[in-house]
Amino acid sequence: MLTSLQNSLVKQIRKLHSTKERHKQQLFLLEGTHLLEEACAVNYPLETVCCTPDWQAAHASLWEEACSQCDRAEIVSKEVLDAIATTVQPDGVVATAKRSVRQTQLPFTGIILALETVQDPGNLGTMIRAAAAAGASGLWVSEDSVDLDSPKVLRASAGQWFRLPTAVTEDLKATVQQSQQAGMQVVATLPSATLTYWEVDWRKPSLILLGNEGAGLSAELAAIADRQVRIPLSPGVESLNVAIAAALMLYEARRQISQELELITFL
Repeated sequence: MLTSLQNSLVKQIRKLHSTKERHKQQLFLLEGTHLLEEACAVNYPLETVCCTPDWQAAHASLWEEACSQCDRAEIVSKEVLDAIATTVQPDGVVATAKRSVRQTQLPFTGIILALETVQDPGNLGTMIRAAAAAGASGLWVSEDSVDLDSPKVLRASAGQWFRLPTAVTEDLKATVQQSQQAGMQVVATLPSATLTYWEVDWRKPSLILLGNEGAGLSAELAAIADRQVRIPLSPGVESLNVAIAAALMLYEARRQISQELELITFL
């Protein structure tokens, strides 16, 4: 059992708390039982799994499954587990996995989110969770957004990070234009738009453009959208949280698509 905070593995994992080190080591952190369950469910390759004796005793089958998917498994003391976790009260297990497994391209079909300079990991994780729940095809993020595999993003996604196809684009404008060339309609949210989001025909393959939490969507991206829509707000309310805006449009798309499928089935 690892008990020393000076152990080389412990030091290596602790470094992954920083974005710079995650990029350098090409590894990211998985914290908690639920995220490990989701990783194992989709056979995501793991690098290292560390857990306390109490956690191992309580999750014997998950431990065995995780060990079969990782390169190294270690039992560690509670003090070591607390040190390698980023959360205040970790539940007893921390794992690392390779960053390079993520996709670099998404198919231009169905409903896709495209996010410009989103900075809050909680927002990004929530949008991943909402997109997966609504049956979206995937999610793009611009290169200057928060890291897709930030520990806070993974936790906010409630494990759906492993189930929704996601990718980083170096040039979001070019990606948007590629989606248009592939036959997708691009829908941008703007407070000045005259069209409300439920007036769009979401049965068509669609790319939903959303911008930064403070600055919103850039004028350059908004200008190339096929549709500009607004989300009606009561007087005195300036804006909605970007994750809530995404969820509203994702579920309007799901509602329209479901209605069409029900009509086809009925006929």
